[in-house]
Amino acid sequence: MRKLVLAVLAMFALTGTVSAETYPAHPITIVVPFAAGGPSDAMARILGERMKQSLGEVLLIENVTGAGGSIGVGRAVRSAPDGYTISFGHLGTHVANGAIYKLGYDLVTDLEPVALLPSNPMIIVSKNAVPAKSLKELLEWLKSRPAPPTAGTAGAGSGSHIAGLYFENVSGIKLQYVPYRGTGPALNDLVAGQIDIIVDQTSNSINQVRAGNIRAYAVTDSKRVANAPDVPTVDEAGLPGFHMTLWSGLWVPKGTPKEIVAKLNAAAVEAMADPAVQKQLENLGLQMPPKDQLTPDALGAWQKAEIAKWWPMIKAANVKVD
Repeated sequence: MRKLVLAVLAMFALTGTVSAETYPAHPITIVVPFAAGGPSDAMARILGERMKQSLGEVLLIENVTGAGGSIGVGRAVRSAPDGYTISFGHLGTHVANGAIYKLGYDLVTDLEPVALLPSNPMIIVSKNAVPAKSLKELLEWLKSRPAPPTAGTAGAGSGSHIAGLYFENVSGIKLQYVPYRGTGPALNDLVAGQIDIIVDQTSNSINQVRAGNIRAYAVTDSKRVANAPDVPTVDEAGLPGFHMTLWSGLWVPKGTPKEIVAKLNAAAVEAMADPAVQKQLENLGLQMPPKDQLTPDALGAWQKAEIAKWWPMIKAANVKVD
């Protein structure tokens, strides 16, 4: 019996080794926890299209929305640790949600980091009907409203929600949050004039700003965005120190073989080094991560540091979810 057990264990070990060596053998799914058409979806599709050249298999995008992205991340966490399900996420889904939701999983211990992805500062935008032409005028207009101005978000814990909380802390202005299933739908309502403002990802709003469909006031960085040089920084526009960058990353379920994590990391790094991909992402206002931050360990360390930074502020805001 002992020999039989040892033989079975050896067979499983051999199978795991062969699987890692032959990976991937069929299409890979990237779970994007927000609606199609939003900034996360756009980045995942651009990178996934290029990564298939390195991996030799198609990367399919699965949009799993709801609860600030926590449902989609949970879908990835509960998947088999075989490299065929990748969790795409960002500061909201893989940091903030742990301070807001009872997740049923741990964002650090139940996922293996793969690669840090491009990031972008947020941008303060309003519907065109708002009379303010500068950030200072916008702040005055928001403060003068008889009721809290409406601010679109992708749900509690999303990047747009965290940015809104930070905006409240810095400006002293109370907002009424209107949650959507993604910032894509929220932006549609801003263009239609149904909500007042969004503190949005630059990559999501920049094309509507260029088209004149919404008004931009400032980017939340110390330097201007290369593809929107006319939009001032918050320091220049009158809200100094309101700095926030929404970074993204890739993770896989805990227990995924290190060899598979390494293959996925190499494919992501190669995709981000492709000039054509860089141009596409930079046109969205995204910034490439530093080369020394592209390892799985670097993403893991960064995620933990961001948890230490943002959780106290989020918990102090006493964010409630239904």
